[in-house]
Amino acid sequence: MADIFLHNLQPDPGARHSKKRVGRGEGSGVGKTSGRGHKGSKQRSGGQISPRYEGGQMPLHMRLPKLRGPLAKTAMPIGPFRTYMTPINLSRLAVFAAGEVVSPEALLEKGIIKKLDERVKILATGELTQPLTIKAHGFSASALAKIEAAGGTAEVI
Repeated sequence: MADIFLHNLQPDPGARHSKKRVGRGEGSGVGKTSGRGHKGSKQRSGGQISPRYEGGQMPLHMRLPKLRGPLAKTAMPIGPFRTYMTPINLSRLAVFAAGEVVSPEALLEKGIIKKLDERVKILATGELTQPLTIKAHGFSASALAKIEAAGGTAEVI
């Protein structure tokens, strides 16, 4: 086995093709227009069109709907004006014992929410059977009624 050094490196036989020489007469098969066709921007030097150009029709990035406004989940990911809240139904609160305090920290501990900086809104789907003290950023009107009917209290953070 021969030693490999920079001075004796070479590609395997057949791995490299010789460059196609265009524009060397019509007999070569790639003469005259040199494989570029007739006229137009793609025939000229430096004339490429953008890969996103769609022939004059409305481009895809302009046809797709945009996420706008304060109520869109991804509209303002940071700042004091974000209004999106993570909805949590009353049926999810069945994991808490009677008399417990349900706060964002407790919800994070039970795995109901993923991050502590999520704003939480309690919704009324499901039934609440035990009295709980629930601290959240928002409550629906029917959720408030169900919490009070079960003997619990609701506090807005």
